[in-house]
Amino acid sequence: MGKFGVIVLDSFGVGAMDDVPKVRPDDVGANTALNIIKAVPQIKIPNLIKLGLMNAIGKERGDNKFSTTANWGTSNLMHHGADSYLAHQEIMGTKPKMPLLQPFNEVIDIVEAQIKKDGFDVKRYGDAGYQLLLVNDCATVGDNLEADPGQVYNVTAALDEMSFDEITRLGESVRTVVKVSRVIAFGGRDVTLKDILNARKIEHETYVGVSAPESGVYNKDYHVIHLGYGINPAVQLPSILHKAGIDVALVGKTSDIINVDTKRRFPGVDTNYLFDKFIEQSKDMKNGLLFMNIQETDLAGHAEDPVSYADVLEKADKKLNEVLPLYTGDDILIIMADHGDDPTIGFSLHTRERTPLLIYKAGTHNKYVGDRSTLSDVGATGSDYFGVEAPENGKSFLHRIIDGTDIAD
Repeated sequence: MGKFGVIVLDSFGVGAMDDVPKVRPDDVGANTALNIIKAVPQIKIPNLIKLGLMNAIGKERGDNKFSTTANWGTSNLMHHGADSYLAHQEIMGTKPKMPLLQPFNEVIDIVEAQIKKDGFDVKRYGDAGYQLLLVNDCATVGDNLEADPGQVYNVTAALDEMSFDEITRLGESVRTVVKVSRVIAFGGRDVTLKDILNARKIEHETYVGVSAPESGVYNKDYHVIHLGYGINPAVQLPSILHKAGIDVALVGKTSDIINVDTKRRFPGVDTNYLFDKFIEQSKDMKNGLLFMNIQETDLAGHAEDPVSYADVLEKADKKLNEVLPLYTGDDILIIMADHGDDPTIGFSLHTRERTPLLIYKAGTHNKYVGDRSTLSDVGATGSDYFGVEAPENGKSFLHRIIDGTDIAD
């Protein structure tokens, strides 16, 4: 055994999936990685190129050529859409269930009844068909306006007025009666109900919610919990490893969305800070899983800003100079993505794209792990690596890395 590291460059897809013309026609032509290189031709990401980024894209561009030494592959998304939360659950071995896409006002009656039953004070706010629920005069429940329409509901709360335990309990109450992919419950300090309601918006004449950035909840002491549909942490790699007494470290967004009993949690957003924590844990941990999400790529995608996106990639690439030497012997490091968010495509939502699988193992070169059918193959490979029970979903590609065979498939 040794270290098994997974770095997710959030939203760094390498081309629209084959099903996109049918299931997400707006994503036709998406290729986040390639289109950033086209938009910012001076980008310098030598480590990612050497690790096989252009191989995963399938095209060379300018000075960015195919690597002749890389261990690489690609992966498709098994979950519906292109969602960070579901993708990370999938990576760690969950077999995605098909959630509903449903505007909040279609379920407002059953949500209102449930949270009243669970002891909350509830009122409605807005005109019929475009209503939020006001809870305990300090929180709202409505559509998420940042994800794909109808995919996520938000509980937005004033943390000074409602404890995070109560915010979580409210989110869990909503979760029990809805079938969308996620319920996100969160709050921040120095925010009032008036601030939250001032950020209320209606989009596409159907979806009503609160713009989280405009509400101010992110600005001070932000707390969040993501509650997924059909997610059982016990069948995921981190829980399986914990049960076997093997260390797990979660860095960045993974610390918010992966449910496992570990003290090695390092939330945050700043790319350099997160890499520093990943490096610190890589030095400290001899055997175990290190799972990190770099979120600033995703934020640049949502902002439709390829220049900022390229800047984050360059920061990450430079930090790889410190990371790679720490992975020696039997250690394995996988750099991948969870979906796309092409900043050049003309809208700010995630794009349904294949993800790169860039694999570093000291002394191992030119191994192709294939075009995988699910992100869960990474979690399955981790279980194979540690010799523990397999997660719910996925097939290991460990032997393709070790000796180029499909023994474990």
